Amino acid sequence: MSDQAHIGQDLAPGEEEQHSVGGRILGYVVGLVLALLLTATSFFIAGTDLVWQPSIPVALIVLAIAQMGVHLVFFLHITTGPDNTNNVLALAFGLLVVFLVVGGTVWIMAHLNANMPPMDQIMMRQ
Repeated sequence: MSDQAHIGQDLAPGEEEQHSVGGRILGYVVGLVLALLLTATSFFIAGTDLVWQPSIPVALIVLAIAQMGVHLVFFLHITTGPDNTNNVLALAFGLLVVFLVVGGTVWIMAHLNANMPPMDQIMMRQ
């Protein structure tokens, strides 16, 4: 596509002039700076007394979700454009599988713990 075809179009944050090498490098550098900033902020929040202590886990979760968004947009180039539908569906399916595996594992372990006999009964059987 020519550069003039992009003039009237909106571009996602990770897609700034992806046809030129300088535009691609700029996108990666912006993503790297944002990722480093979010990482430094996470370490700062976890190690300081300036933040209200009960809010630290919530702040870390919010920063982690923001960093996932930065990685998806700037490094994996997943946007809401019509050409990225398959990428978004593959990502959603991957997340579903991960949540099923982790959730199933936690569920099995919780029920196994609840249904196990006490340790003294297990020792008496041997």
